[in-house]
Amino acid sequence: MSVVVAPQQPAMQRARAPLYLLIPATLVAVAMLIPLFYLFLRAFQAEPAQLAEILWRQRNLDLLWNTLKLTGGVLILTTLMALPTAWLVTRTDIRFKKLITLLAVIPLAVPGYVMAYALMGLGGYYGVFAQLFGWQLPRISGYWGAMMALSFYTFSYLFLNLRSALLGLDPSLEESAQSLGYGPWAIFRHVLLPHLLPALMAGWLVIGLYVMGDFGAVALMRYEAFSYAIFNQYENSFDRFYAAWLSLMLLALAASFVMMEMLIKRKRLASLGSSAPRQQRQSRLGWLHLPAWLYLSAVFLSSIGLPVMILAYWLILAPPDLSFFLQVPTTFVRSATIAIPAALLTSLMAIPVVYLLVRYPSRWSSVIERSTYVGYALPPITLALAMVYFALNTAYFLYQTLAMLVFALSLATLALAMGPIRSHLLQTRVNLEEAAFSLGYGPMATFYHVVFPRLKRSLLASATLVFLFCMKELPITMLLSPTNYTTLAVTVYTRTSEGMMAEAAPFAAAILLFSTLSVGLVLNREKA
Repeated sequence: MSVVVAPQQPAMQRARAPLYLLIPATLVAVAMLIPLFYLFLRAFQAEPAQLAEILWRQRNLDLLWNTLKLTGGVLILTTLMALPTAWLVTRTDIRFKKLITLLAVIPLAVPGYVMAYALMGLGGYYGVFAQLFGWQLPRISGYWGAMMALSFYTFSYLFLNLRSALLGLDPSLEESAQSLGYGPWAIFRHVLLPHLLPALMAGWLVIGLYVMGDFGAVALMRYEAFSYAIFNQYENSFDRFYAAWLSLMLLALAASFVMMEMLIKRKRLASLGSSAPRQQRQSRLGWLHLPAWLYLSAVFLSSIGLPVMILAYWLILAPPDLSFFLQVPTTFVRSATIAIPAALLTSLMAIPVVYLLVRYPSRWSSVIERSTYVGYALPPITLALAMVYFALNTAYFLYQTLAMLVFALSLATLALAMGPIRSHLLQTRVNLEEAAFSLGYGPMATFYHVVFPRLKRSLLASATLVFLFCMKELPITMLLSPTNYTTLAVTVYTRTSEGMMAEAAPFAAAILLFSTLSVGLVLNREKA
């Protein structure tokens, strides 16, 4: 009779979590729930008759349809841009694959409102085409403008997911289908596409949540989606209950996307095989090289060439007054003044949550972890509005202060900061900490001398990701920043919305240059 002995967990994972971890981690979870609590509190303060009138407005259905139509259009266009590009760099003999990959990632440096600025600069009486060629193109706006601006910016998220999935897919699947007589198109449709579904869903989720919560591109294009309506309702109306309910409707829409993605993730579709990694088979393009390069040129000219061309026109051929260039450093410092403390605070909030989750897993630590994704799931405009209600009802002294803005940005980016820290902590052996305990080190001394040195790089990566997000963030900054406190993002939006294209150009160029350098540093660090 054989006895199967279950593997023993490390001592730290079997012990109860200490209070010095439980208390700060629980406080972080409570802080993450503040926006939800105050949003529901404000929404249900309406009288029953007023509530019924709010919920059954025809405008709600119009906003829902507009938001779903915009999200669907962006998902279709980004798929048409990302899927062929990912297939070309992973499955064909096309040249300059590293350059193509780099160009497909660079659009992440162009925020949606900067892309909208570039599209708006093409048409109209003062547009680039009218000034250079005498052709007055119609001003791009509305649904098509918002869809193009968001698609040209977000397709990189889907490209990265699909490229990773194609590189990791077992080549034997395609070889088996080919041996059974399947042609290239049948292999793609019946083999590749079903196995790419998890990657597609992951990319679609990120893009869908971004589109539903985007404010800058939607507002500049004057497209009536939920986010634009929420901002207008809050800014221009005394009916703040309706703004709260619109926020809850948008939150429910975002939550439905998350739930759909979670249901599909339960189905394991991709097979990576158990053998050693093999070289992916490369298809010869032959005469298709020319159409492939024409397609890639169209993608990159739209996503990179367009904003660069428009900014170059306004900066070189029709430059604004020198005083606007001189304002850029001060405005950049204002943006950094928000982004630096937000990055530090978010990293500090992530440490106890991740340490508790990895070293002392339990039901409570899982609850705390799930609470950290509230900020990720909440559309930015909804999070900002909830924090306004929190300040007005409970902490009025924080209303329109930098402290409130930094706190809100930390809530929005906590899930983003946890990823790198968790990865490195999982790679740190538990017995190193147990050895320190056995030598008489206390919990704080062990963390400082053993754990912290191994988390320095991950903390830097987390802080960098949060910093980049905050430097480009628009709706939270617009609603929560002190009066007349303008950042780069707010300046680009306000001046573009007023038709001051030339005056907005130096600030848009600063965002584009800084973001491009940051993306380049991240990619270079990844290679290292």
